[in-house]
Amino acid sequence: MQNRGMPAPRSSLEPQILRFYETGQEAARLESPFCRWEKIRTLDLLDRFLPPAPALILDVGGAAGAYAFPMAERGYVVDLFDPVPLHVEQAKQRAATQHRVPRNVRVADCRAIPCEDGAADAVLFFGPLYHLTDSGERVKAIGEARRVLRTGGVLLAVAISRFASALDGIARGLIGDPDFVRILEQDLKSGQHRNETANPDYFTTAFFHHPDELRMELIEGGFPNPLLCAIEGPLWTVPDSASAGQQETLMATMRKLESEPTLIGASAHIMGIVTK
Repeated sequence: MQNRGMPAPRSSLEPQILRFYETGQEAARLESPFCRWEKIRTLDLLDRFLPPAPALILDVGGAAGAYAFPMAERGYVVDLFDPVPLHVEQAKQRAATQHRVPRNVRVADCRAIPCEDGAADAVLFFGPLYHLTDSGERVKAIGEARRVLRTGGVLLAVAISRFASALDGIARGLIGDPDFVRILEQDLKSGQHRNETANPDYFTTAFFHHPDELRMELIEGGFPNPLLCAIEGPLWTVPDSASAGQQETLMATMRKLESEPTLIGASAHIMGIVTK
């Protein structure tokens, strides 16, 4: 098999995106109460849609390994790639303290995945699609994921919803800030999210997808039958204090709602699931 993907020698992210992630905050983000349901629901979708271990998973844009390490613990062979050198260093430090860890951890770009054609059983894009602000580059990355997947392999690709800023602003009262309102108005108009303030709560340069755009880009990238699932759905408004019994009921309810087309855009994050 020919290896056409080449590793990126340095981060290929836009400078403002790199500066945002060089603060190191991403490593612990999913442990915060605000992101709790994002992590729980993502792990649930991984459990249901990944092939069984010891399949080879490429976690592309996997940051410091929030999902790569749990997958390695479950017996998967995991290669973790990220364009932020700090994330790679954080993942290597974590690997030094644990037993079952990713096989490879390295700096790489989602548009040039360092893997042979048809070698992977699954590819995770939990970040790349919303930090490529040009549609052609996103489709290129999706095509690159298709290249490295075996026949029958699965791509799980996450987008941020076009409506995330508006819903977040309403929920947290951020719409009282005129700077935030300008950001969300641009999001709703074009999906191009730009934070020109000094407030890191307002995120960084990104593209926020309408569900129909995510579906079409997956099709253009070579996957004709995408399944879209809301990750948090309405759960991102649920308090962190939900009991274990309540959590089980909420999760069961969310599974029934996750693919309802009229509700998908109301989720902060949307997962596209496609098979080669």
